[in-house]
Amino acid sequence: MRPEMEIFAQRLRQLRKEKKLKQSDMAELMGIKTRNYQRWEYGEIDAPGSSLIFLGDYFQVSADYLLGRTDKREVNR
Repeated sequence: MRPEMEIFAQRLRQLRKEKKLKQSDMAELMGIKTRNYQRWEYGEIDAPGSSLIFLGDYFQVSADYLLGRTDKREVNR
């Protein structure tokens, strides 16, 4: 697994668990198949840009945080 994929997978899993959601809850919320969402958390595939925006907004973090480009969770708006 590429290092950036591993960071994204770990952060996505952590954020989901903080909200006490299941992978299937996130998939339903996003209108995607559970298996597709799971593949993001397992670092098997990249999430599309539109999904990164949705996830950032939903978890109130920046896309840079999700992708491991910064450790700052706050969104600059």
